[in-house]
Amino acid sequence: MYLLGYDIGSSSVKGSVVDAQTGKTVAFASYPSHEAIIISKKAGWAEQDPSMWWGNLKLVTEQLLQSVSAADIGAIGISYQMHGLVCIDKDRNVLRPSIIWCDSRAVPYGQKALEALGEEWCLEHLLNSPGNFTAAKLAWVKENEPQLYRRIWKIMLPGDYIAMRLTDTVCTTVSGLSEGIFWDFKADKPSAELLDHFGFDETVLPSCKPTFGVQGTLSRTAAEQLGLKEGTPVTYRAGDQPNNALSLNVFNPGEIASTAGTSGVVYGVIGEVNHDPLSRVNTFAHVNHTATNPRLGVLLCINGTGILNSWLRRNVALANTSYPEMNDMAETVPIGSDGISILPFGNGAERLLRNTDQGCSIHGLNFNLHGRPQIMRAAQEGIVFSFQYGIEIMEQMGLKVNKIHAGRANMFLSKVFRDTLSGVSGATIELYDTEGSAGAAKGAGMGVGFYRSPAEAFSTLERLAVITPEHEEEYRAAYEKWKSYINQ
Repeated sequence: MYLLGYDIGSSSVKGSVVDAQTGKTVAFASYPSHEAIIISKKAGWAEQDPSMWWGNLKLVTEQLLQSVSAADIGAIGISYQMHGLVCIDKDRNVLRPSIIWCDSRAVPYGQKALEALGEEWCLEHLLNSPGNFTAAKLAWVKENEPQLYRRIWKIMLPGDYIAMRLTDTVCTTVSGLSEGIFWDFKADKPSAELLDHFGFDETVLPSCKPTFGVQGTLSRTAAEQLGLKEGTPVTYRAGDQPNNALSLNVFNPGEIASTAGTSGVVYGVIGEVNHDPLSRVNTFAHVNHTATNPRLGVLLCINGTGILNSWLRRNVALANTSYPEMNDMAETVPIGSDGISILPFGNGAERLLRNTDQGCSIHGLNFNLHGRPQIMRAAQEGIVFSFQYGIEIMEQMGLKVNKIHAGRANMFLSKVFRDTLSGVSGATIELYDTEGSAGAAKGAGMGVGFYRSPAEAFSTLERLAVITPEHEEEYRAAYEKWKSYINQ
């Protein structure tokens, strides 16, 4: 049996077919090859047409079916960009472009909700401030597009929309409602107080189904459009960060998944309902969360991660310098970058810093001593130190960090980056060969009952490298110096 996984990103749609027996990916496709269009009619706005996701998914599926037979696909899983808003009417027509994760127009609506409901109440019940998440985006639509709002039958996340197109079933998950900041963890149901504050009728929310399990079966229409088998079950869906953790076999308290692309993410699992009192990290229901066995994902996002490295390549490195060459350059400099510290916060406000925009800054630069190598290393250390700053918040929430799982990609290709993160955190880093759509496929295998446990599903996950902590005192000294520049 084969398992099919889709990853619906804002840049592209990816798909993987996994052999359920061996756990190996036998086909992979991505479309488009360039970044997908994001509509930005005003500063801070970001929208996409959901039909574009479906069109890209059809092209991906066409490529995948060149390698496998549709008749052999036993289950489908979905990973998707988080926090987006899709609005449909009773005929299931999309009413407007989706307001996606990086759109910031709803910030004032979330802030008003936080003030009205009370910060303490929001953090204790929702585990987050309403912020710029899906609920606040719907509030923007309600106030600014009232005629359209009155036509809304259901709202969905991007993954819910794709599942509806596949199965004709409109539903969501607890994890999805929590990422939209609709879920009351104390009441274990959608938050009546939040809905009342915004003036939403609870019927606008889709019904909930388990993250793992049959959420619907492939309709005749979808099967004909995709070339797949009618009746194939959709048995898993999750947002991209919980799914990335699943892909890296991160399910239990104390385990952490990390990525370091354009932005950087540290996603740790805790085993109790808890929150950061200053709301510097986000907390959502993890893929295996239940009310009786809590599993919450604590999400730290650093906006200025790989984008700092790419800025250095364009503006500081010599022409045609590659990222591997920049990594080699950084390796020639000792821990601490010969006294340079870089705060990597040059890509907008950081939730980690309580939504302040401190910008990127270089400290300790000496024109007579320092050059490109020191700056390259200081940038990588600064990014890692921002991760560690967030990890310390997670530790205050009860997360004991001892192991970090990551894919061998992006900044984790750098030895300096890996060694610094292991050294400053004291954690062992394990690098794996995986990606989101393959994880979604294995999630589908769990949901259809082929795998009896996460351990079985990920028993064949290929571990590529293990990095153990070294030079911890030196890294900690450099980190403490770096930290002293924050808020100055």
